[in-house]
Amino acid sequence: MFESIISLIERVNSAINGFVWGWPVIILILATGLLLSVRTGFLQVTRFRESLNTTIIPTLKSLGQKRQKDGKANSISQFEAFSAAISGTVGTGNIVGVVAAILTGGPGAVLWMWISAFFGMVTNYSENVLGLYYRKKDKEGNLSGGAFYYIAYGLKQKWLAYLAAAFCMLAAVGMSGVQANKISGTLSNAFERAFGLTDIGLSKIVIGIVIAVIAGVIIIGGIQRIGKVASKLVPFMSLLFIVMSLIAICMHITNVPHAFALIFTKAFSFKAAGGGILGYTFSTVIRKGMARGVFSNEAGLGSSVIAHSASETREPVKQGLWGIFEVFFDTFVICTLTAITFLTTFDLDALRGTEDDSAMAMEMFSTNFGSFGIAIFSVILPLFAFTTVLAWAYYGEKAVEFCFGKLGKKGVRISVIIFKSLFLLLIVASSVIESQLIWDIDDTFNGLMSVPNLICLIGLSGLVVQITRNYFDRKSGKDVEPMLSAYPELNEEFKEDILSENANMR
Repeated sequence: MFESIISLIERVNSAINGFVWGWPVIILILATGLLLSVRTGFLQVTRFRESLNTTIIPTLKSLGQKRQKDGKANSISQFEAFSAAISGTVGTGNIVGVVAAILTGGPGAVLWMWISAFFGMVTNYSENVLGLYYRKKDKEGNLSGGAFYYIAYGLKQKWLAYLAAAFCMLAAVGMSGVQANKISGTLSNAFERAFGLTDIGLSKIVIGIVIAVIAGVIIIGGIQRIGKVASKLVPFMSLLFIVMSLIAICMHITNVPHAFALIFTKAFSFKAAGGGILGYTFSTVIRKGMARGVFSNEAGLGSSVIAHSASETREPVKQGLWGIFEVFFDTFVICTLTAITFLTTFDLDALRGTEDDSAMAMEMFSTNFGSFGIAIFSVILPLFAFTTVLAWAYYGEKAVEFCFGKLGKKGVRISVIIFKSLFLLLIVASSVIESQLIWDIDDTFNGLMSVPNLICLIGLSGLVVQITRNYFDRKSGKDVEPMLSAYPELNEEFKEDILSENANMR
C-alpha cells in the first residue's frame, strides 16, 4: 500500500516537475535576471564593492559590540536578518545538491549554476528592495514582508499573492523534508560506519524525532530566536566548510585546471546519455544546473526576502545589497568549493552514474581526510541542513499569517500552530523517505513558488530602479524625498528614525 502511494506521488510529481522546470520557467528565470540587470545598470557588478562595504565588512568590524534596540519595532539586526536568510539558502543544496547536479547533469551543470547566480544576485537584490518597501508592521511592532506582500500591494494582484503564499507553505514543507532527509541519511551512515549499526530505518526515525524536537524549541521563539541561532551557527559552519574544502583542493592542486576545463567544456555538451563523461544531453545539463542553482541560492523564489523584511534597517536598498552578497557567498563561494573539491577528488570516467549523492558527498570528505573527514562531514552537513529547516519554518509561518490574517489574532495563532505541528511531523516522516523523491518534490515546489514572484519582479522592475536611484541620489547629496515604504505613515516614521540615527552619529 505504502509503495503504491509513493509510486503515485512520483508519477504526479514527475508530470508537474517536467512543466515547472521546463524551458518556459528556465527562460523566465534568466529573462527576469537579465531584465533587472539591464534596468539597474548591472548593479551586481557596478555596486558589488559597495555591497561588501555596506554589508559584511562593517558587520565583521562590529562583531562583539552590543546592539542597541530602537524600541520602535520588534526587528532584528541586519546581520541577524542576513544570517536567517542565508541559513535558508546555505543548506544541503550547497554540498549534496551540487554533488547531485554533477552526478545527474554532469560537470557542465556547475557553469549554469554560476550563470543563474550571476543574474540571481540582482534578482535577490530586487526581492529585498520590494520586500522592505511593501512590508507591514502590526500593532505589536512586528515587521512582516515577502513576495506575497509586494504581489498583493505592489502588483495589486491579491489572488496571485495568495497563490504565492500557498506555494511558499508547500516549499517550506518540501525544503525542510530535504534537509531532514539528508541529516538522517548522513548521521545514520556515519553511525553505521563508526559503530556498525545495522538498523538504519530505526536510527533515521530517531534522528528525525530529535531534529523535530530541537527545531520546535527554536521556532517557537520566532524570527528573533531564529536570527540569534543562525547568526551563531552560520559563520562557524561556513568557515569550517571553507577551510576543509580549501585543504582538500590543495591536496589535489594539479587537478584544478582539469576540473575547470570539465565545467566549461561540458556545459554545452550535446552528447546523449552513454557518451563522454557519464553522458548528458544539453537540456539536462542546463535543467539540473538551473534547478540546483535556484534550490541553493533561492534567488527568484521570493523566500529569503521574508527574513530580510524583519531587519531593523529602514533603507530597502541597504538590505537589498545584503541580497547581492548572499547569492555571491552561497553559490560563487560555497557551491564552487564543493564542485571543485568533488571534481578534483574523483575521476568522473570511473563513476557509473548511479551513485547516491549523499554517500558520494561523504565519500568526498572520507577520501581526503579518512575517518576525521567523516566526523567533520557529520557535523557540517547537519548544521547546514538544520539552519535551513529553521529559516523555512519561519517562511512558512509568515505565509500562513498572510493567508489567514482575516481570521483575527486568535485564528492566525491557531493556523500557525497547525502549520508548525504538521511541519514538525513531516520532518520525522521525511527522514525515512527515499532521497531522490524528496529532491524532486521540492524542486517542483520551488518552481511553482518562483513563477508568481518572477512575474511580479518583471512588473515592478521600474519601481526597483526608482527606489535604487532614490537611495544613491540621496547618498550623493541630492535633496529628494526618501522612498522607504509604500505606505505614507510608515515612510514618515522611517524618515524620522533615519534622521534620529544620523543625529546620534554626529
